[in-house]
Amino acid sequence: MAAYRILIADDDAFLRELLVHKLSAAGYMVFPAEDGAAALSQVRELRPDLAILDGMMPVVDGFEVLRRLRADPATSDVPVIMLTSLRREEDIVGALKLGAADYLVKPFIPDELIARISRLLPADRSHANGDGGDSRPASGVG
Repeated sequence: MAAYRILIADDDAFLRELLVHKLSAAGYMVFPAEDGAAALSQVRELRPDLAILDGMMPVVDGFEVLRRLRADPATSDVPVIMLTSLRREEDIVGALKLGAADYLVKPFIPDELIARISRLLPADRSHANGDGGDSRPASGVG
């Protein structure tokens, strides 16, 4: 059974490495991006099962990445967790209204993030696509 693919977009290199380590150890295939533009480029090729986006990144911020993911029929159903230091009510509610599946404020507990991911991705991968398998085309990545 193939592991879920998770795209992480954050401009903090240390945090990206921490998330790659923790999520890989939890059994996920993790693909890091250093900014929103790189995330958008990777999402087209990778077709991730879930994306984790920082709200504040150079080039394209996480909120704009979320908008673009929701506007594209090919990515509109990808669950997105916003992982950001923005803690104002309008940021949180705004992201949820844009279609974020969850919102976690930094600093955060890595195991809490993993629990939130597992809530969004079925434990039984065969139910993920409704047809008993992964219907996405092979990308040659990972």
